Amino acid sequence: MGKGRSRAPSQRQLRVGEEIRHALAWILERGEVRDPALQGVTVTVTEVRASPDLKNATAYVVPLGGGDAAALVPALTRAAPYLRHLVAEKVRLRYTPTLHFEADESFDNADRISTLLHSPAVARDLEPHDPEAAGGEEPGDHGA
Repeated sequence: MGKGRSRAPSQRQLRVGEEIRHALAWILERGEVRDPALQGVTVTVTEVRASPDLKNATAYVVPLGGGDAAALVPALTRAAPYLRHLVAEKVRLRYTPTLHFEADESFDNADRISTLLHSPAVARDLEPHDPEAAGGEEPGDHGA
């Protein structure tokens, strides 16, 4: 029986991911990356997922206050080797993972779901059903 791809991350993966997230956030906060696409943009690192062998790490990023996160990814990808070097100085690991960056879409997805749930059509369907208001009978009331 082979290994499944849906295994939960180990405690070590979670701990390493969180350490890398803190290091990246600190580095980006200090403005140590001098890419023109990142000038004047505050980047939030929402999550870092480390691979099971800890050789690769994917950082999910979003600009603080919203905006186009997809525009940040190419700039961070260009700076990935330099960022890896800086992370290696902050986080003590046998091997510093290769960094990959992706736009974090979870906030957009949550906003979309919230908008759908609060739309008039869904709100009407979610209201409690009142049989008396609709002119119907109560479940034990048989026209007595």
